[in-house]
Amino acid sequence: MLKGFFNVPVPVNEPILGYAPGSKERELLKAAIADARSKQIDIPMYIGGKEVHTADKGKVTPPHDHQHVLGQYSKGDKSHVQSAIDAALAAKANWENLAWEHRAAIFLKAADLIAGPYRYKLNAATMLGQSKNAYQAEIDSACELIDFLRFNVSYMSDIYKQQPPVSPKGAWNRVEQRPLEGFVFALTPFNFTAIAGNLPTSVALMGNVVVWKPANTQIFAANVLMQIFKEAGLPDGVINLVYVSGPDAGEVIFNHPDFAGIHFTGSTGVFQDIWKTIGNNIHKFKTYPRIVGETGGKDFILVHGSADPEVSSTAILRGSFEYQGQKCSAASRVYIAKSVWPAIKEFMIRDLATFKMGGTEDFGNFINAVIDANSFNKLAKYIDAAKADSSVEIIAGGNYDNSKGYFIEPTVLVVQDPKYTTMCEELFGPVLTIYVYNDEAYAEVLETIDGTSIYALTGAVIAQDRYAIEQATHALRNAAGNFYINDKCTGAVVGQQPFGGARGSGTNDKAGSMINLLRWVSPRTIKETFDPPKDYRYPFLAED
Repeated sequence: MLKGFFNVPVPVNEPILGYAPGSKERELLKAAIADARSKQIDIPMYIGGKEVHTADKGKVTPPHDHQHVLGQYSKGDKSHVQSAIDAALAAKANWENLAWEHRAAIFLKAADLIAGPYRYKLNAATMLGQSKNAYQAEIDSACELIDFLRFNVSYMSDIYKQQPPVSPKGAWNRVEQRPLEGFVFALTPFNFTAIAGNLPTSVALMGNVVVWKPANTQIFAANVLMQIFKEAGLPDGVINLVYVSGPDAGEVIFNHPDFAGIHFTGSTGVFQDIWKTIGNNIHKFKTYPRIVGETGGKDFILVHGSADPEVSSTAILRGSFEYQGQKCSAASRVYIAKSVWPAIKEFMIRDLATFKMGGTEDFGNFINAVIDANSFNKLAKYIDAAKADSSVEIIAGGNYDNSKGYFIEPTVLVVQDPKYTTMCEELFGPVLTIYVYNDEAYAEVLETIDGTSIYALTGAVIAQDRYAIEQATHALRNAAGNFYINDKCTGAVVGQQPFGGARGSGTNDKAGSMINLLRWVSPRTIKETFDPPKDYRYPFLAED
């Protein structure tokens, strides 16, 4: 086998297409949407490279048009989980022994496939299956996933280059990065196709094999991802995609001796239950599993009295209501200085009145549907409770309708109590709560922000006063793993702002960085001595 020290392509962030009227990309995306809506597909599981169909089917429907059926997916059970593990372990030796540059080439090709021939098919699947508008799909299923794949290859190369700086005379010290011993479980959410693609591929890139379970409400796009990976040349069994219940998956996976790690994005409660189960079963595993998770958020924007009101309003509206507030990073609690609140309120009400809501097929709609009936019902209950509370003022929205799709009107609550329910609990929808504070109480508000929530994912401060910015940056240093100054608290870009938070928001292993990839390898240190000693005696033992 030929050897070489290879330089990988220098990654750059994928350009975001605009989809303006008359543009070629708008025409191609609309054609892909029409094609996907024109038929019903039968979506298989993928185990050991084989398409697996079952008689038990689940329906795939657009959240904004829940009577329209896009297709059916095959539901699996515990036997399919076991088969996926067996297929992964059978593929492990060949995959981890494949030269790293060939693993890199597969995922670089996948990135180019997404950037090129699959861009509109994948975006359309995300728009229809997850109710994302064209821009939100573009920055997610196209640009962010392409960035994950390309930047991760570069980070892998950098990891392999890291070697001990010193080898003394007569010896050579070196480090190799081994894949984990066993298989990894990737459990992915509905809200980002990029996350669904990154969690299994970042693990596989480092030589590991994967059992992947997506959220049921993301299966439509997950199926396209597997088609892309297969076309890119991913060997059979390296990533196995199954559609099973969480309890069925957990019972098989977390009792298997070869379970080596979990890559997770989802709710804090589920992640904590998984951690507890792994801990209780720790004696069953060959090794201590890697537990990597990004969970919930109760993300904040703090507006100082020196802030520009129009900048503040734009950051609040975009940060709160893009993708219906269904981003882990979405702003759901905002603290605004009393002196600037009237101007900000005026700008917000002005712009909220221009929001259009409806299906993703109409590119004029800024707001689409929430993901499913459970989310709709949960959000409706919070809105109804706010309507019934005399201490809460609803300055915008407050309506909802699920007759055609799961539509929740962007809703803005103003509360008198900074610890009101919706200032504390994660809602995951287009419901924003605002607390107006006295300008002179800035320091106290910083303490309130830091102590209100169990989460610590994202946050932002908007101010022109540099002392106020510094004060917030220090006081809130543990309140957000991604912190923004004079910007919204969403929109982390791979290679620019590695993403993740601590406290109840996860392990902060920063997706889109070398930090994350280091969790999926187990280093081995090798010392080779060229002229080893032949006498046990050290000089100090000699007599005077």
